[in-house]
Amino acid sequence: MMKVSLDHLPESKRRDLARVVEILFAEFGEALAGKTAEHRKTGQILKVILFGSHARGDWVDDPVGGYVSDYDILVVVNHDELADVQSYWTKADDRLTAEVTIHKRISAPVNFIVHSLHDLNKKLRRGRPFFIDIVRDGIALYEAQNHPFDPPQKLSPAEVLKEAEGYFEEWFASAAAFLKGAVFYRVEQRPKEAAFSLHQATERLYHSFLLVQTLYSPKSHRLGFLRSQCEQADEHLQAAWPRSTRFEQRCFELLRRAYVDARYSPHYKVTDEELDWLVSRVGDLQQLVRESADIRLGALREAAASDRS
Repeated sequence: MMKVSLDHLPESKRRDLARVVEILFAEFGEALAGKTAEHRKTGQILKVILFGSHARGDWVDDPVGGYVSDYDILVVVNHDELADVQSYWTKADDRLTAEVTIHKRISAPVNFIVHSLHDLNKKLRRGRPFFIDIVRDGIALYEAQNHPFDPPQKLSPAEVLKEAEGYFEEWFASAAAFLKGAVFYRVEQRPKEAAFSLHQATERLYHSFLLVQTLYSPKSHRLGFLRSQCEQADEHLQAAWPRSTRFEQRCFELLRRAYVDARYSPHYKVTDEELDWLVSRVGDLQQLVRESADIRLGALREAAASDRS
């Protein structure tokens, strides 16, 4: 049975989470309205689970330093297709963002991921540590009856090591290539291409970190979401992004927007000073992710060697 108590949270945060659940159900219902396919007509949210720092009780609220822990939510639905974010969950994401940034009804950013019960159970059987931790430590904000999780299986240390090494080789190398491209475009006075390349380098560094640490990374281009997930897993990564000044906050916002706006918007502008700062910060993030991976992979090699002996 999953935990259900929110007694460790102040009343204001419990109200926040009740509002989150309300919005998720309302917007999912709107997304399904008028759909005729059987799996859409019978579409259902089976579980809404709080995980991460607010579930564990170690969240951070430091508005002076610019760091506030996000609410991390897993939504479980009853059909694989209903987990598609673009088709069913974009308006929920937009509305939750507005609740935080415009209406101020929710006190911290809300990040949610969506998986079908079938897919999630498959990940549990395949020993994905990320989901095993959620099932063990998460708190059910809503749970329909008679939809249990499968018992999680444990991978051998050698299996974990092989996967983690493969992920690091692929994603870290890809990030390094995009960072080199950003430097090239900066020199060539192609600021939009430089900003987009920096976004891609950052995204890939975060995916590299999460995949090495947990064998899972959400399929997302949203840097704010990815940054939050990684910094909660390793607070040392916070050093890559100072956020106490308006300049620092503006630069990260420009980087966050670059995935779309640097390619398509004629109004997207980034200065040489901002690009130089971003190149420096992504370089620092690259070093921090490498150091974290070295520690993790070293520990996995030791565990695999011990398991063999």
